[in-house]
Amino acid sequence: MSRHVAIITDSTAYLPQQAMERHGITAVPLTVVLGDTALEEGTEISARSVAHALQKRRPVTTSRPAPEVFAAAYRAAAESGAEGVVSLHLSAEFSGTYDAALLAAREAPVPVRVVDTGMVAMALGFCALAAADTASAGGTLDEAVAAAEKRAAGTAAFFYVDTLDYLRRGGRIGAAQALLGSALAVKPLLQLVDGRIDLREKVRTASRAVARLEEIALTHAGTTPVDIAVHHLATPDRAADLAGHLRERVPNLGELHVSEVGAVIGAHTGPGLLGVVVSARLEG
Repeated sequence: MSRHVAIITDSTAYLPQQAMERHGITAVPLTVVLGDTALEEGTEISARSVAHALQKRRPVTTSRPAPEVFAAAYRAAAESGAEGVVSLHLSAEFSGTYDAALLAAREAPVPVRVVDTGMVAMALGFCALAAADTASAGGTLDEAVAAAEKRAAGTAAFFYVDTLDYLRRGGRIGAAQALLGSALAVKPLLQLVDGRIDLREKVRTASRAVARLEEIALTHAGTTPVDIAVHHLATPDRAADLAGHLRERVPNLGELHVSEVGAVIGAHTGPGLLGVVVSARLEG
């Protein structure tokens, strides 16, 4: 990574640890509150623990990092030689993380550009990788931000959940509010639109929903060079099958990541989540 520009994101990017180390990316953790206990995502609580708690109907909430945590990350970057920081975060529609980063940036010892990517999970992760690639090539602060924003513009995320109930509880379903009530019996396919979760389609069975998710991803990928991420919660076999089909059927596939989401996203989607992120590769 360039010593001039450091890349910081948050734990909801769900970047593979190897990729973070290779690109020198730092992830600031969000918090999951299980009952009366606050736990850091990624180190102190797993998605499986959250899924179990949800199934037992235990209270589970999430919270943003404190501005002081971001301030410490910005100081550490400066002390390591960075002359500027690009701080990329999940959609401000979902969390106050972006606002916390903005507060910390005001007092940072080096210039910090805080970006609301409008994304989450590897849709955010791909943005961080694009910024890191630009920084590694000697790009400026503005160039790294531009690369992240361009990657975001070419990225789409689609996902299936077994029930809308968990999204409803957390107030994260946006336009899908219209589905509540009788629609809780259907299998919804959702997508990220302008940083919010919107309904794409309603499907009657889980098997049809998974098949349709695959077709949507294929259509979106088209014949352009793309990277893809498949996310899941407590459904590894279903995710592996979907990834295998996409590997065979996407003609210009670059990287393919398969991973379980973390505790924060798991707290709002519940077990059974299956998601696909399709991200157009940047030229050069």
